Amino acid sequence: MSKTIGVLVHGAGWVSTQHIAALQRNPHTEVVAICSKSLEGARQRALEQGLRDIEVYNDLGRALEQPEVDAVAICTPQHLHCENVVQAARAGKHLIIEKPIGISLAELQRIRDAVQAAGVKTVVSFVLRWNPLFRLLKSLIHDGAIGRPYYVEADYLSHNGSWWSGWNEARTQTQGVSALLVGGCHAVDALRWFAASGEYEAARPVEVFAMSGGYRKGTTREYNPLTNTWLEHAPPMEYDGVEAVLVRFDNGVFGKVTVNADCIMPYRFPLRIFGDRGTVFDNRIWSHKFPGQTDWITLPSILPDSSDVKHHPFQAEIDHFADCVLRDVESHCNLQDALSTHEVVFAAQQCYQTGRPVTLPLI
Repeated sequence: MSKTIGVLVHGAGWVSTQHIAALQRNPHTEVVAICSKSLEGARQRALEQGLRDIEVYNDLGRALEQPEVDAVAICTPQHLHCENVVQAARAGKHLIIEKPIGISLAELQRIRDAVQAAGVKTVVSFVLRWNPLFRLLKSLIHDGAIGRPYYVEADYLSHNGSWWSGWNEARTQTQGVSALLVGGCHAVDALRWFAASGEYEAARPVEVFAMSGGYRKGTTREYNPLTNTWLEHAPPMEYDGVEAVLVRFDNGVFGKVTVNADCIMPYRFPLRIFGDRGTVFDNRIWSHKFPGQTDWITLPSILPDSSDVKHHPFQAEIDHFADCVLRDVESHCNLQDALSTHEVVFAAQQCYQTGRPVTLPLI
């Protein structure tokens, strides 16, 4: 492969804007085509991003035939990811895959098998791993600032609704599946990330127990956290809005992750990391590294405190992807690793049916 990686962006929605912008800024990647369900949608996205001399498609198969395409960024709605990823992998293309990668265990297995057979490089877009606070905290944990982690908490608090362009599909049981899958999987991945001390290591979950509830399922009154207003007669969310999940990891650490799509408040992503020599609360740390400490030390960093995709560190993720492809190395956030995050989500679903803890792996 040449030093320039030709990328096809498949899907022309909200998140594609940030994939395209990051790909344009990386010196080793070039957006060579955009594919969407409509040619007009693909053409409009290209024009809005200043891409006037690229091909646009409404058929993924035809787009994959373009010889300049080395990689594909999957930015379609989540219920389409499986078919898209399998098709692109079989065409021998490297992959950036928006989360979640699939909406069932069967889809996860199909995707895994296709990627393994193709031998392509993958990065799954658990983009918060590149958030500045996440990177700083991971570095501090690796350096022993809080000693050995033993308990971790991560929450995803977001009243998802019609303010988000993808909501009408994501709110359904068949296409969205659960609040934990739609957005809370970011918190599950954070739990795994901070439960491991290695610089690029995420802990492997081995047991899950979960409960779900809340008040919002089936209701037609919806809150908009961006405008602090209410919408009457909104299409209802078809699953429970609140899920609380306990996870035990193979290294002995355990933790709790909560997703709350019922909350009446702005978006928040709280973190608590407890070690045997210190503690982290969001961007505050109490550590044995600071003898004589009399108050929490606040870390000046960018927090994961916005649901706006413009706030998310896609540039760092895309730069990492390009580096993995060019150096022929696997990402710490590749498909195989991401399967562990997704398995926690589907183990929670099993737990709701049986009321019993679920042992992992499921695949």
